[in-house]
Amino acid sequence: MRFALPAPPPDRAKPRIIALANQKGGVGKTTTAINLATVLAGGHKVLLIDLDPQGNASTGLGIDRAERGAGSYALLVDGRPLEELLRPTPVPNLHLVPADSDLAGAEVELVALEDRERRLRAALAADPALIAGFDYVLLDCPPSLGLLTLNALVAAHSVLVPLQTEFFALEGVSQITQTIERVRRALNPALALEGILLTMYDRRNNLSELVAQDVRGFFKDKVFETVIPRNIRISEAPSHGLPVSLYDARSPGAQAYAALGAEVLRRQQRA
Repeated sequence: MRFALPAPPPDRAKPRIIALANQKGGVGKTTTAINLATVLAGGHKVLLIDLDPQGNASTGLGIDRAERGAGSYALLVDGRPLEELLRPTPVPNLHLVPADSDLAGAEVELVALEDRERRLRAALAADPALIAGFDYVLLDCPPSLGLLTLNALVAAHSVLVPLQTEFFALEGVSQITQTIERVRRALNPALALEGILLTMYDRRNNLSELVAQDVRGFFKDKVFETVIPRNIRISEAPSHGLPVSLYDARSPGAQAYAALGAEVLRRQQRA
């Protein structure tokens, strides 16, 4: 089963910058960043910036920690040009700014820097010709609401919130949506909620369905129709340095992310 990816609307500013954020860990945020970027790269130029000190997005795209060199720390703290930090990936049309080893200290070091919340926005704006060559920029945020995530929210046009279908889901998503509203009021008036993505859905588990119903009842059409199932292939793929669509394109996980990519593009066409 294949999904045709529609082109982005011609009047939309390039690139579309989407932050993937949730202060709760283990919700499928990095997995979604890798696999959504891969699907979008099927017809568009995509940049993924790994802002998580754990660096799982970098590992999941085949760049081991020892091989990363300069990356998002150098971009945010040292002010290195974006062009020097781009890395190719196994996915055609998908480039990566990896999480370098110093990123763990960035939260502390950013506090002392001028315009600390706007460092990423300024870095992306510093080379408009380069950044305009991408159709989409995805920002993989750490599982916290610190300065790294704040930089992503200030730089982004919208936020995609992966949400695990578990008991505390609504409590967690209320925090990130409140943060989005605060950032919109104070720092980035154009920031929008791209959507809430239900992840790790288990159709055999009544709780998954109850949580999904609650989330849809509260957030209505802000919840993506696509649901990401629990799937062993999704879990296995990062250990091979590949997105799931390259590891096993026929798996339910790969098909779900293909559907998500198509839905993201359809929503933007309607916007």
